[in-house]
Amino acid sequence: MLALDLIPLREEQTLMTQQAPVIVSSESPFAKDVFIKRHPALIERLVEAWPFGPEQRRALSVLAEENVHGVIRPLPDGAVDAQLWRDWGNGLYGRPWAEVPFLWAESFFYRRLLEATGYFRPGPWLGVDPFAPFKQTELAGEAVSAEIAALDDVVELAEEEQGQALLLSSLWGNRADLGFQITAGQGTEASGLVADDSARLWELLRSEAGGTVAVVADNAGSEVVADLALIDHLLAHGLADEVVLHVKPSPYYVSDATLADVADGLRALLLGKGEARAAGERLREAAALGRLRVRADSCFCAPFDYTAMPVALRHEFASATVTILKGDLNYRRLVGDRWWEPTTPFAGVTGHFPGRIAALRTLKSDVIVGLGTGTLAELNSTPDWRTSGTHAVVQVRS
Repeated sequence: MLALDLIPLREEQTLMTQQAPVIVSSESPFAKDVFIKRHPALIERLVEAWPFGPEQRRALSVLAEENVHGVIRPLPDGAVDAQLWRDWGNGLYGRPWAEVPFLWAESFFYRRLLEATGYFRPGPWLGVDPFAPFKQTELAGEAVSAEIAALDDVVELAEEEQGQALLLSSLWGNRADLGFQITAGQGTEASGLVADDSARLWELLRSEAGGTVAVVADNAGSEVVADLALIDHLLAHGLADEVVLHVKPSPYYVSDATLADVADGLRALLLGKGEARAAGERLREAAALGRLRVRADSCFCAPFDYTAMPVALRHEFASATVTILKGDLNYRRLVGDRWWEPTTPFAGVTGHFPGRIAALRTLKSDVIVGLGTGTLAELNSTPDWRTSGTHAVVQVRS
């Protein structure tokens, strides 16, 4: 059950966010398509992938239709965390999905989807990840095989080159395998980075070596395999004495990593050969010794940005050497899902987050900060650069 110790916005963050309006789907062609096209298509894929019964199919059909033509309805009485979501959605129910904050609506869609499949209800579907077939297919694909095979080449590189190759692989996830990062080089042009603070991240990790590094995961499949390879590098080279990997407590946003997905990624390494298997063995030993820990706080499936982070989690991040936040959703929650001017300083909108941070994000939604004016002018000549997934950032606030 979700039960968050939510905290109010800090005063300086409240004042800051008043300068940038929240992204509402109807004002964004990309976000509007999520509800009109992507969500109904996802539901069709789920129906094709699972032997759902009449009740599940009916609930999914209603949700798909509601996304396109209807209004937001709350969870049914008696559902897990129904009252919590009623409070969170106060003033939003009864409105079209595309006319409320995009981050909230997208998050609630996935909670409604899990309700429709029976994920939280006693019975045979309790705890069944509806996205598992898609995750397993991706994990068994060529991208993961290439990722694992390329680890044998990575160990032949100098230590700094190893780290940068693994960092870029973790950044891009399933968009570019590790072999590509090795052969294409690590320059900004080759990797598609439009903001690159990776040198600052490595300097920070080396100067504070031996502490705790927090990693807030994004996707399952090849990306979590790449994350594990990067974590192994940090532990094996003494850049961290302990790594805490934060994942989702339940299925979310189709491909977001849960504990089960981390276990699947670790098994993929252990079933490999050479350096992949060696890395898997080191990670398994690190877990046994408490040097690799996995956490799944309910905060990560809440429909808010990280200004509403629970107090206990704030303390944990504050004590880390650095928190590495992976992916587009974590970025939206870090800076706020708002129409920021893209040249707004990254540090200026992330001051609320406790401790040092590094955002590794492939651009797949509208929000972006921290770009140089020259970079922005060049990007503005490229259609859909904010959402196409062809550009990425490594941004650090130390």
